[in-house]
Amino acid sequence: MKHFTMNEMTRSATAKRKGINNNPSPQVAQSITALVEKILDPLREAWGQPIIVSSGYRCPKLNKLVGGAPSSQHLLGEAADIHTVSDKPEDNRRLFQLIQRLNLPYDQLIDEYGYNWIHVSYGPRNRHRILHLK
Repeated sequence: MKHFTMNEMTRSATAKRKGINNNPSPQVAQSITALVEKILDPLREAWGQPIIVSSGYRCPKLNKLVGGAPSSQHLLGEAADIHTVSDKPEDNRRLFQLIQRLNLPYDQLIDEYGYNWIHVSYGPRNRHRILHLK
């Protein structure tokens, strides 16, 4: 994990505010590490600028509280919601396109609501699935 930390991948203002322990199990920590090493670090290197993780791992209690899907890969440490430093949709779109051009081994790549943020996951299914949510 070169450009991202475990703290960054598990940080949650909601968990902090609500007193929720969002520390991952060793197995989940391994999944987070794989996501960073296989997707996020190579992406950061190619992008050449910081990438912001707005949501990484979510324990079940936190996931439910924020309205996450019951089958969310965030629960497994396999997903991160990311955006550029500018957080402009046009820059987030460029980041999304870069993920595709790099042919990173993502499971899912989701444009969330007009590139407001990008959901990217890495896991054993490796579906290379692209979605655009409106």
